[in-house]
Amino acid sequence: MIYLDRELDLDQLVDIARRGQAVALSDQYRARVQAGRAAVLKVVKQRRPVYGVTTGFGVLCDRAIPPADAAQLQQNILRSHATAVGAPLTAEQTRAVMVLMLQNCGTGHSGIGLEVLEQLVRYLNEGLVPWAPAQGSVGYLSVEAHIALTLIGEGQFWGADGRPTAAATQLQARGIEPVVLGPKEGLSLISGTTSPCALGCLALHDMLLCLQAADCIGTLSLEVLGGTDRAFDRRLMELRRHPTQWESARRVRAVLQGSARVEAARRTTLQDAMSLRCIPQLHGAVAETLLHARTVLERELCSCCDNPAVFWEEDTVISGCNPDSSFVGLCMDSACTAAVMLAKMSERRTDRLLSGKGGLPPFLTAAAGLCSGFMGLQYTQAGLLGDMRQQCHPASVDSVPTCGGQEDYVAMGYNSAKRSLDIAQKLAWVLATELLCVLQANYLKGDDLPSAPYLTKLREALNGAVPGFDGDELFAPYVQLLADFILAGKMPAV
Repeated sequence: MIYLDRELDLDQLVDIARRGQAVALSDQYRARVQAGRAAVLKVVKQRRPVYGVTTGFGVLCDRAIPPADAAQLQQNILRSHATAVGAPLTAEQTRAVMVLMLQNCGTGHSGIGLEVLEQLVRYLNEGLVPWAPAQGSVGYLSVEAHIALTLIGEGQFWGADGRPTAAATQLQARGIEPVVLGPKEGLSLISGTTSPCALGCLALHDMLLCLQAADCIGTLSLEVLGGTDRAFDRRLMELRRHPTQWESARRVRAVLQGSARVEAARRTTLQDAMSLRCIPQLHGAVAETLLHARTVLERELCSCCDNPAVFWEEDTVISGCNPDSSFVGLCMDSACTAAVMLAKMSERRTDRLLSGKGGLPPFLTAAAGLCSGFMGLQYTQAGLLGDMRQQCHPASVDSVPTCGGQEDYVAMGYNSAKRSLDIAQKLAWVLATELLCVLQANYLKGDDLPSAPYLTKLREALNGAVPGFDGDELFAPYVQLLADFILAGKMPAV
């Protein structure tokens, strides 16, 4: 059980969204929410002008809303803003957004009622997943509106057969009563950086797993190609003041520990190609970028990004723009660029493994000519890398004014986060391809010289799932298997 309060980290979010970890609301969480709710109800009773509570939304903020229409206003915003289109978010992506909705509102500065949030908790714990199209958001609102509609008995859930079904039907079958929204509650459910931050967290988690794997995979490529460990000397690394470079080099040295091949290469090889000797420099730079993104997203995970914000201690409600997704957008744009840099070096190492270098046969087959071997795998890497490069245009530099010019600047952080999911998956495929080539190269080399003990640990973790190949095979399933292996965090630690 994970108790939601204020602090939540990336790994906990993934545990809830991806692995079904149960959640509960702490006593402190409940107290804050109740205090914020009381402050909103006081505003309505006093008929004070507050955006989205006693006024309309966006450019309609100058339209007063009578107290008798306050509840209708909140239902209306969900219906009118549930405008996303296309293929839906996956179950884990939707669950991640719901967690962020709970975090956003759980600060108490949102002013939403506890009953609404308890319904979201029930969805998470009982496996009820709203159906929410993924396309057509500039930062927030639309995806969240599709999710929030189910709370009032509208919209759709994923059914047991994998198809969307009416929310009212599923709620009735489970004996769950739809909530009745009060002042500000509809707005609070859709206002915030909840969807960009949720999707960005899932993608970043996978990118970080790929980064850890890349250090080990790249090092195994160096070893089987007959490379030297000269370039990873601790003294050399410490000439640059980048701890992430030092850590990458430490992993390289740890993977190579006990390798007779590297011992032999020290006597014959002065310097390797950049894709081999520059692993700590590039991987370290990627780590710096991804770790910065983690810091940004974990701060956002524990923030209130609603508008307006309720300060119950001071009996004040302040309108601003905390739902702006620039922090998420900029860091995820940078993370995507870093992921592509990791992939481009992996593709170059793969090319070396397939090009007959290091005493290996061309395309890693002993029957080149009759067999094409792993030739096609590098095509796949090149295609994936091409896609990743095209997807790296920073979404956060774009802006299309919306809402009659009231939102004359738009951050586009949702687009940054959404495409980072695709880039993370492609990075895993690229690294899995290199790893498959490494395993095949070691199969062909046999025991010419003892390899590093790390390779034995890796083979044990794979438990015979990837054999050596003597001829042409259907290799794609092995790439997927290894990509899943990487994203499950199963690469042996060093």
